[in-house]
Amino acid sequence: MQETSTSPAPAYAVSDYWDGFIPEIEAADFLCQSIRTLQKWRVTGFGPQFYKPGRSVRYRRRDLRDWAEARRHASTSQY
Repeated sequence: MQETSTSPAPAYAVSDYWDGFIPEIEAADFLCQSIRTLQKWRVTGFGPQFYKPGRSVRYRRRDLRDWAEARRHASTSQY
C-alpha cells in the first residue's frame, strides 16, 4: 500500500495564485458577471481595480476577491 502525502501546498504557491493576473473573461467568470458588466464598471470606476498592460485588460485575483468581500452583507438592512 502506497502512502499519499497530505502536506499543504507551499505558502508561496498560494500567494502566487492570488497575485496572478487573469484576463477579463476569467475575471467576469470569477465574479459571476458578464464581460460587458466589467467593461461598464471600468468606465464608471465602480468595479475592482484592473491593470492595462498595452491594449489588454488584466485583473489580479486578490483584487477581485477583496472587492467582492467588501460588498458582502449579512442582511438587506446593512445597505
